[in-house]
Amino acid sequence: MLALVDGNNFYVSCERVFRPSLIGRPVVVLSNNDGCAISRSNEAKALGIRMGQPWHEFKGLEREAGVVALSANFELYGDMSDRVMSIVGRYAPRQEIYSIDECFLDFDGVGGDLVQTTRHLRGDVLQQTGIPCCVGLGPTKTLAKLANHVAKTAERKQGIYPAALAQVCNLGTLSAEERASVLHATEVGEVWGIGPRLAAKLKAEGIETVSQLVRLSPATLRSRFNVVVERTVRELQGTSCIQIEDVQPNKQQIMCSRSFGQPILDLGSLIEAVSTFASRGAEKLRKQSGAAGAVLVYLRTNPFRQQDPQYSRTITIPLIRPTADTPLLVQAASDGIKQLYRPGFRYAKAGVTLVDLQPDAVGQMELDLRSSGCGSDEPGSQDRSRLMGALDAVNRRYGRGTLAVASAGSTKPSQSWGMRQERRTPRYTTRWAEMPIVRA
Repeated sequence: MLALVDGNNFYVSCERVFRPSLIGRPVVVLSNNDGCAISRSNEAKALGIRMGQPWHEFKGLEREAGVVALSANFELYGDMSDRVMSIVGRYAPRQEIYSIDECFLDFDGVGGDLVQTTRHLRGDVLQQTGIPCCVGLGPTKTLAKLANHVAKTAERKQGIYPAALAQVCNLGTLSAEERASVLHATEVGEVWGIGPRLAAKLKAEGIETVSQLVRLSPATLRSRFNVVVERTVRELQGTSCIQIEDVQPNKQQIMCSRSFGQPILDLGSLIEAVSTFASRGAEKLRKQSGAAGAVLVYLRTNPFRQQDPQYSRTITIPLIRPTADTPLLVQAASDGIKQLYRPGFRYAKAGVTLVDLQPDAVGQMELDLRSSGCGSDEPGSQDRSRLMGALDAVNRRYGRGTLAVASAGSTKPSQSWGMRQERRTPRYTTRWAEMPIVRA
C-alpha cells in the first residue's frame, strides 16, 4: 500500500506557524516579484481567488475582505519542508519526496491499521512543525494521489465526499459501492496525469468523471489518446505502473533564472545576476555529483511592454571539459551575457542553464576561453573540489550567499536586479538575525 502525504496550503501554513494571528483569515502567498497567487488559504479560496491569478486583479480584496498578501519566502518554506519530510520518513521503510510539500510512502511489509498509523503521522507533523497535512492511501501512486485529493476536499468542502474520508482517506479499504460513489463524485481533471487540455479532450468524448474513465479499456484509450492516459487508467484500475523512487534521479539540466524587480539597463547588474544564477546552479550540480559540459545564457526584455524596444537572445558557452567549479561556470555565464548585451534595452529577465550534464567530473577543468585568447593553463584550472565543498558547507551553515564570487556583487535586497519582495516575512528558521523572539 502506498500513501501520499501532502501539506495543506503549504506556503500559507508555513507563514501561519510563526504568525498565528493569520489563522482564520484569507491569506495569499505571491510568486516572485509579487506577481500572482501561488498558495491560498481556504478562506482565500472561498473568496474566489484562483491559483495563478495576478495580484493586481484581486488587490482590492485586501481592503474589502481583509486579504493578507505575502511575498514568497522560499528559504523558510524549504527549511520547513525538510522538517516535515524527516518526520514523515520515520513511518515507512521507503519514501519518495515528490515536491516541496508532497511525498510518497511505501508501506509494503508494514502491518496494522494504516489509517490509524497515518493519523498518528499527521498528528506528529502538526505537533512538531505546526503544518497540517492530509494523507491518501491506495495500491498505486495514482490512486494514492486521488485519495489525497478526496481527503483534502472532504475536509474543506462538506457534502462532496463522506466526512469520514477527511484528512486521511484509504481507497483500498472502501467497499465497491463506496469506492464507486467516490469515483463518480470526482471530475476527470482531478486525476494525477490528466492536465487541463487532456481533461477537455476527455470531456468532449463524454468522459467527465473518474468512474467513467476507469471503466474504459486502457488499450482503447491509448489508441484514441496516448500512452499517458493508458498508464493512468491502469493505475486507477489497481495495476502499478509508476514505481517508488528511493533516490531522486539526477536532473538532465539545471536552470536558474529570474524576472527582475525593475528593468535593468546596465551590463554590470546583468553580470551580477548571471553570476548569482550560475553559482546556485553549480551548488545544485555538486549535490548530484555532476558536471556541466556547457553553459546556456539567455537575456530578454518584457514582451508585454510593447511600447519598449524588444530584444531576446540565447547563447551557449561550451567548456573544454565538464566541470562543477563555481568560478569557472560563473566566468562562462559572464562571458555569455557580455556577448548578448546590447545597450538601449530595458531588460526584464535573464537566466543560466547548465547543460550536457554528466556524472562524476574528473577534476575541475578549465572552460574554453580560446575566443578570449586564454589557454588551459589559466589560473583556476586545477582541481578545486575541496574548495567547492568548503564553499557549500559555509553557505549551508550560515545562509545562502555568505560566501560568493566577487562578480555576484552584493547579496542585499537592495541590489538593482533583485526580486520585488515588499511583503516577505522573516526567514525565521534559517537566519540568526531573523529568529522569532518570544516575550514573556
